[in-house]
Amino acid sequence: MNVKTPNAIDTYVGMRMRRRRQLLGMSQERLAEQIGVTFQQVQKYEKGINRIGASRLQKIADVLRTSPAFFFEQDDWEAPSLAGLDLSAPVDPVAEFLRSKEGLVLNRAFMKIEDRRIRETVISLVKAMAQAESGDVPRNALRMDEQESRTE
Repeated sequence: MNVKTPNAIDTYVGMRMRRRRQLLGMSQERLAEQIGVTFQQVQKYEKGINRIGASRLQKIADVLRTSPAFFFEQDDWEAPSLAGLDLSAPVDPVAEFLRSKEGLVLNRAFMKIEDRRIRETVISLVKAMAQAESGDVPRNALRMDEQESRTE
């Protein structure tokens, strides 16, 4: 039996397709319906088992509201190459978080906030919570209850 091993580039494109679909909160079934294939075919695309033709990739990009180039992006300045697609390389913790359920939920919710000031406030809050948990709170920082009692 000849078992076909997915090509690294096909696997990478499929992984980017899956990440984008999940970020938009779209099911495999819905994507499949919109591009005219079965959800099993979408699964094969996402795993890199089946290659995606150029016209199909364009249709997927349209449905996922992105450009076909998105599926090949690695860094803003780096062109896609097989060497850059080493899937056995250590995983970037940020990328790993963005693929997690919590990361997807957080990103979807954050994308819905249109007010820039509110987004900045959320970022500041998360940074402060991370500092407090890691013990990196500056010595001159006061606890909320201490600040309130000084203003009364």
